[in-house]
Amino acid sequence: MKILFISDYVCPYCLVAKEALKQAIEEMGINPEITWQPYELTAEPKPRVDTYHDEKRRAGYQVLVEPCKKLGLDMKLPPNVVPRPYTRLAFEGWFYACDHGKSEEYNDLLYRAYFTEELDIGDIEVLKGLAARIGLDAEDYAAALTSGKYTQAQRDAVEYARSFELKGVPTILINGNKISLREYTKEEMIRILDEEIDNGEGPEMLCTEDGCTIVNWI
Repeated sequence: MKILFISDYVCPYCLVAKEALKQAIEEMGINPEITWQPYELTAEPKPRVDTYHDEKRRAGYQVLVEPCKKLGLDMKLPPNVVPRPYTRLAFEGWFYACDHGKSEEYNDLLYRAYFTEELDIGDIEVLKGLAARIGLDAEDYAAALTSGKYTQAQRDAVEYARSFELKGVPTILINGNKISLREYTKEEMIRILDEEIDNGEGPEMLCTEDGCTIVNWI
């Protein structure tokens, strides 16, 4: 089984989906091939959004409260980081982490740093501190980011994600087929993995490029 997971660190649905997928895989005892794909909800130089003071977004995020409890996630919905960070540098840092065998640790830390600790993951000093937490050389990490070593790789990754004509993130494909998440629970993810693809109709909750929370009927 091959899974493509397209995501942004500042999308709350992405973290919940990631944790639901992780727990489902562990419970099922399977070992799918997972490819994590960066995607920027707000690409520079687009204006950054204020999700913390946006009552519409705040209300939309509340559908994740119960799934978070079930998954053991302590998330701020939304976190008090104003404006919401750009994630280009954080993603470039992920490429650095990949080169040093820390890709999954880095991903998990970046999501939680933003949604749990309410840290500005667009700030290079914050990123340096996070890199050090997982045993990366903070100065070398920062030098790679400031030199633009991974800038083109990041751009290529985002362009590749866009080739899927995304409506928003998370976008998850299993064996090339896009799945639809409605509950964001481990149980839902197990059902989907059992079937390999969910072909039903219903509401789909996503984060879009303009920062809005939407519910699509598909």
